[in-house]
Amino acid sequence: MREVWEGFKDRLQWLSGRAGLARLSRRKRWAVMISVAFLGVLGVALIATWDDIMRTGLDPKEPFQTYAKPKAPDYSQASSWALNPVAQNQHMQTGPVDVFFIHPTTFNGGRDWNGPIDDVSSQRQLEKVMLPNYAGPFVRVGRIFAPRYRQASLYAEEMTLREDARDARALAYVDVLAAFRFYMAHYNLGRPFILVGVEQGAVIADRLLREQVGRNPGLAQKMAAAYLVDAVVAARTYRAGAPIPACVDKGQARCVVGWMGVDEADPNRARQLFNRALVWTAEGTLVNLEDAPPLCVNPLLGVQSDASAPARLNLGAANASELEWGARPAFMPRQVAAQCVGGVLRISRPRSNSLRRAGNWPDKFKAPPYNAFFADIEADAMRRVATYYGRRDFPPGAPPIEQSVTVQAAPVQYCRLIDCLDSTRQRSHWRNGFGSL
Repeated sequence: MREVWEGFKDRLQWLSGRAGLARLSRRKRWAVMISVAFLGVLGVALIATWDDIMRTGLDPKEPFQTYAKPKAPDYSQASSWALNPVAQNQHMQTGPVDVFFIHPTTFNGGRDWNGPIDDVSSQRQLEKVMLPNYAGPFVRVGRIFAPRYRQASLYAEEMTLREDARDARALAYVDVLAAFRFYMAHYNLGRPFILVGVEQGAVIADRLLREQVGRNPGLAQKMAAAYLVDAVVAARTYRAGAPIPACVDKGQARCVVGWMGVDEADPNRARQLFNRALVWTAEGTLVNLEDAPPLCVNPLLGVQSDASAPARLNLGAANASELEWGARPAFMPRQVAAQCVGGVLRISRPRSNSLRRAGNWPDKFKAPPYNAFFADIEADAMRRVATYYGRRDFPPGAPPIEQSVTVQAAPVQYCRLIDCLDSTRQRSHWRNGFGSL
């Protein structure tokens, strides 16, 4: 022990000489060294408690019941939609289906349990990062409708299980339900649709599927597929024989693809997720998942299976952040392998450095700023839409409208569309391509 202390003193004397402290008096040298030691201890303490400090900063510190909620969105207004090809006059190819997309968390928190839809910072992250990476795979599949909603804050979604946080998440569902009903009443017009939710949006979509789609046979028949990305949902909801089952075949339609991904190098992450996971009850409340197995449909295989999917099956990961909306990103194939283990999708570390998390502290709790399964999801959705239409290939959509025209008033003739077609060729084309519309 004496040798260690003597060595430590010699090291301090050497460092003081290098720092020019030898020219100071003995008292000043000790004052400097004590100050440096104090700052070092303070730095270590900050590092050890940084997560707690940040969480405290995001806590609204006010009960949800007395908290002044942000103004509810008006879905008759284009500003209440992040994507709306009708209200926002987006002249893009429509595709044979609609896609109702519920975005992931982008609002950190602070004073609010729920984020206002016009919050500048969360809007930017939504438009520049989340939509390009997670709604992007559906651009070639159909018209995308993505409502803005009073999303539960990151603090409410990821950092506490208090009743206030559950109430905040229930409020987010109220907005999305209103948006979905408005979409169905004003925009859908009987078209087939795909329901997509990511992270917080996937938990909301899980409830929409059970309460709005699964209980309505006509609506369930119009749903080509559903995608619940990066969320823990109960597998029992989508068992075989359920109104909407999990996908067990790559070419299956009217089924659910869903998974919660974790880094295969961090096996403890799965247990942390299960301990915090909340799922909806039949009464619309959030309860702990407990021992119920989560849903895991491997996006590389397209089926509910615990088989390992090697990286050679990965059609293409992509980092679409900051790209102009609708721009097709460069695909990076064979980036990740994936396997469902115990209800979670274990994903290998992507090979490309462009597929890494970045940003500030809260971003590590959000959906990644890239999509490891971008091309896989796109191909999977096209395959299921083709099955929905009874075709071998993806059906073509309507061409883009390049300019608007004024339609004059004229008498309206009512007839079935198949009867209104003028020629045998037109009728045959309708039956082969879109006869089930």
